[in-house]
Amino acid sequence: MIPVLLQIVTPLVPLPFDGSEEGGGDHGWPPSVDSFNSRPLFDTPGLEWLNNHLVQAVIGAALVIVFWLWMAHNQKVVPTKKQAVGEALYNLLRNGIARDILGHEYRRYLPYLVALFSFILVNNLFGEFFLFMFPTFSKIGYAYGLALCTFVLYNAAGMIKHGPLRYLRNMTIPHGVPWALWPVIIPLEFISNFIARPVTLALRLFANLFAGHLVIMVFVVGGGMLLTSGVLFYGIAGGVSILFSFAIFALELLVGALQAYIFTVLTAQYVSSAIADEH
Repeated sequence: MIPVLLQIVTPLVPLPFDGSEEGGGDHGWPPSVDSFNSRPLFDTPGLEWLNNHLVQAVIGAALVIVFWLWMAHNQKVVPTKKQAVGEALYNLLRNGIARDILGHEYRRYLPYLVALFSFILVNNLFGEFFLFMFPTFSKIGYAYGLALCTFVLYNAAGMIKHGPLRYLRNMTIPHGVPWALWPVIIPLEFISNFIARPVTLALRLFANLFAGHLVIMVFVVGGGMLLTSGVLFYGIAGGVSILFSFAIFALELLVGALQAYIFTVLTAQYVSSAIADEH
């Protein structure tokens, strides 16, 4: 029972629990932050980078492409149910995020925002899907990679519109600040706009997904251990833990969607501030 529960909740654990000391410690039991380590698909030296999480991210990207191609195929004047779902999601991103935040220039950045939201949402939902049971962005490297894409986008957008020097001035010297305060304001604004933004953007996404998956592991695996303990009181507690884990799963669904939305909104906001004429 225990190995099955463990492998369902976290397929990353390399060896199942066998009830002995040899099954624990360095071999992946009990579940801990080490359970988030990637597994190389091949033992060949030099191919360690080709791991299960990379494949998962590639699958997520492929699903996003297939989904939007499917939604765009065979469009009708009177929408079908499939078309209605696609249009509702697209309108949420187009009208609720891109147009409201970016104004008349939103069309230029809309494809990125749609792709960004879809990719984050799919990879977050992997944490609830039984074939994966792991949210991709609970690996900090993937969160930093996505934040880097946003960092490059909003800085490039600002430099293209204003030129490098004027853009740097806009982002470090807010409009109306007296020159006497520039020695204080410029370092603070530089740290805020060029360092804190991408770092906090990544950490917010990573921390929520990492903590949520760790909590699920504790409730499901711990509940499974209590159920098989042979002690009545522990068995009852284990059953309650397993039942409560379903509520945690539902909460994680909400958190995954909310984090995808927040990341996309902040990206649009950063682009908007970069292309704005004054700050």
